Amino acid sequence: QMQLVESGGGLVQVGGSLRLSCVASGRTFENYTLAWFRQVPGKEREFVAAFPRSGNRPWYGHSVKGRFTISRDNAKNTGYLQMNSLKFEDTAVYYCNVDRFWGQGTQVTVSS
Repeated sequence: QMQLVESGGGLVQVGGSLRLSCVASGRTFENYTLAWFRQVPGKEREFVAAFPRSGNRPWYGHSVKGRFTISRDNAKNTGYLQMNSLKFEDTAVYYCNVDRFWGQGTQVTVSS
């Protein structure tokens, strides 16, 4: 089992920034790819970004590329999602994912 706990969501204005965190426990975090997804009610869960366990570069969903940055600190068993230049359409519940495990989600709301 692995537990994932997200934090850092909230209300932000258009053009603003937020940083989400995901703290992992229960397994060796560094052995897994870290990913972030998001979901709006009534829509499919959307891929946001992923950071492989080693070697390769992170990759991003088309809608966030150039604005969001995924990172990880394996010593702290923590992953991050830095979100800049936020838009209305970034409003969603954001989920941390490692292997088949998911966090509970954190709400991000972008307003004018």
